[in-house]
Amino acid sequence: MTQSKNVSNANRREFLKTTGSLAAGATMLAAAAQNVHAAEDNTIRLALIGCGGRGTGAVRDALSVPDSGPVELYAMADLQRDPMDRRHKALQAKFGKRINVPEDRKFIGFDAYRKAIDSLRPGDVALCTTRAYIRAIHVAYAVEKGINVFMEKPFASDPVGLQRILRAGEAAEKKNVKIAAGLQCRHSPARQALIDRIRDGAMGDIPLIRANRLGGTGWLGNKGEDATKLLKQMQFGRVNLFWVGSGHMVDYLIHQIDECCWIKDAWPVSCNGMGGRVPHSQDCSQNIDVYEMEFTFADGTKAFCGFRRIRQTRNEFATFVHGTKCAAQFSGNVHAATVHQFKDQRIGKEFIDWTPEKDKFSPWQYEWNHLIASIRNDRHHNEAKRAAYSDMTAQMGRAACHIGQTVTWDDVMNSKFHFCDNLEDMDYDTPVPVKPDSEGRFPVPIPGQWKEL
Repeated sequence: MTQSKNVSNANRREFLKTTGSLAAGATMLAAAAQNVHAAEDNTIRLALIGCGGRGTGAVRDALSVPDSGPVELYAMADLQRDPMDRRHKALQAKFGKRINVPEDRKFIGFDAYRKAIDSLRPGDVALCTTRAYIRAIHVAYAVEKGINVFMEKPFASDPVGLQRILRAGEAAEKKNVKIAAGLQCRHSPARQALIDRIRDGAMGDIPLIRANRLGGTGWLGNKGEDATKLLKQMQFGRVNLFWVGSGHMVDYLIHQIDECCWIKDAWPVSCNGMGGRVPHSQDCSQNIDVYEMEFTFADGTKAFCGFRRIRQTRNEFATFVHGTKCAAQFSGNVHAATVHQFKDQRIGKEFIDWTPEKDKFSPWQYEWNHLIASIRNDRHHNEAKRAAYSDMTAQMGRAACHIGQTVTWDDVMNSKFHFCDNLEDMDYDTPVPVKPDSEGRFPVPIPGQWKEL
């Protein structure tokens, strides 16, 4: 997930000019590096906090930024030793001496994130890539210490956590700390080219946006004794338990929801939703199988977003825009920059009227290109508010489907709800926040009984 094919330099420059994104060329980076990076040398050090697949992928992209000056992985933190050692070995095999993490900078435990962040200098980056439940605490600590942040999505499991992300973002503004968020599609030049056409009126007014992530997968089985062990819940709960990682809809569909808000250049004022489980479900997770959400913006524009994980069903992974003049595709399978404007409202290859230049890099790589350039050149780079608002929108949709009522933006923004109130005091002996029933099934949202606002 690092590279694809070519895009013209002119197109990339236009993208950077329009969005304010900061992917400078090699000459600018080299010239600015020693003057800007506040340290005894110009090496940007990374601390990986949460050594899972997403964190490792972020390290790979950070170390693959072209013409970036020296960047190295300097510290690692996790709750367990084994995954850290496996990821360290794999990264070292690929990047060699750029994985500069000796044993005394491998930190284990619930306070490991503090030690990893404390090992960094101003200008370095903390990669906050654990499960979503603890993200806000890690981000806030890094900002307090004056350390730049890359944070993966989802950004918190509940409204209280997202409010903390917003406060950390405000603090980062005052400290000139950079915050990048894992909504990587915002960094795609091809998508930005379509945004520019929309803003210029090429599609007319935009009364409708629709985005789906529809597919099938297996359910969570009965975890037996592991179901009541804290570390095990953190492992299997990433998309299966709401307190750990927001549930599968928010974890996956947040990208498409973010794209809808980007297209609209606004946040919805309300959401209606519905969903449910398939008959005779044996799923032991907290998820429902289908989420269908109708987001309404202040001017009445609608964004319809759907999520489904049921076997033997039609798959779709895309975002579409319908203007009064024509339709367009904004995004494609596995976040590919599949971008086309069509002649009319018909979607299909035979109706394509315009296609931008292809992106040179994947969106994951672009977001790191832009962050490293921002650090090297000391440019403003703070995605905390936008990221938290996109997550708030996703949580608005989740709540609307779970409780079966209209949920407003104010409902979510002013909510004091949290799934777990002892996050900062957790240790290996902390009781699990949620328990299964006698059949190993965790509590599932039931309208009229469920609360998450």
